[in-house]
Amino acid sequence: MPAVPSCLLEPVWEQFAVLLPARPDVHPDHPLGCHRRRIPDRLVSDRVVEKLVYGAGYERIAACGCSDWTIRDRVKEWSRLGPAKILHRLVLAAYEKMIGLDLDDLSADGCITKAPCDGETVGPSPVDRRKQGLKRSVATDGEGVPVGLAAAGANRHDSKLLEPTLESVDDQVGSVLPEYPTIQLDSAYNGRPCAEALEEHGLVGEIAVKGVKAPIQAGRRWVVERTHSWMNGYSELRRFFQRTTETVEFYLYLAAAFVTVRCLIRQARNRYRWDTRPETRRLK
Repeated sequence: MPAVPSCLLEPVWEQFAVLLPARPDVHPDHPLGCHRRRIPDRLVSDRVVEKLVYGAGYERIAACGCSDWTIRDRVKEWSRLGPAKILHRLVLAAYEKMIGLDLDDLSADGCITKAPCDGETVGPSPVDRRKQGLKRSVATDGEGVPVGLAAAGANRHDSKLLEPTLESVDDQVGSVLPEYPTIQLDSAYNGRPCAEALEEHGLVGEIAVKGVKAPIQAGRRWVVERTHSWMNGYSELRRFFQRTTETVEFYLYLAAAFVTVRCLIRQARNRYRWDTRPETRRLK
């Protein structure tokens, strides 16, 4: 049984496979020409998806013909090449073409998760007795589709992550952003550095006022909270063991691609018909 439904896995793999470099099964420069053949990328990618969904160690998801070190080395290679970020960009372009992104009303917020190991994006968590943690900053459109990501240590303030998050939004959907869109933010972003970042990127911020309870002025910021819960459905993101920024971003963008494809299928069910259209409305 696949870790995610085939209606999600197959379109993601078809786009992901195109972004991978072509490699021969046997390296032509090997002096003897008799070493083991290269493990297919599809077999390794299925193990990586299981790692993302279940959060298990590489030793536990290793299968016959695909060792844990093969998965580790392939993840390092893919993290260095950056296909996950390009995959997310392509999925967003497909969503924009078929459904249309609601970029007039953006939302952004941070989420702290556990990260027991030391790493480049790890810091003491202020909400978990200073245990090691990671902060994930996500920007979404009006429907909760993730359009920008950033990661840092759990001790990094949300306002410090606004600038890299907005830069990610420009990289992923900058060509289709409307003029002076609105972005919903909580009171943590109420300050001069955030105001300068919003002005630099041409955004109008609707920032909550400190001292006023959230239900009164929540506005449309709840969609980013829902997106964080969707991404926390992938166990690897709830408890990170990755040490490098490249690997952390690889799993973040891969999860964001799956979240975007799920949103695309849910919206397209009522507009389009295709042979592999899922019968259930709930896609896990």
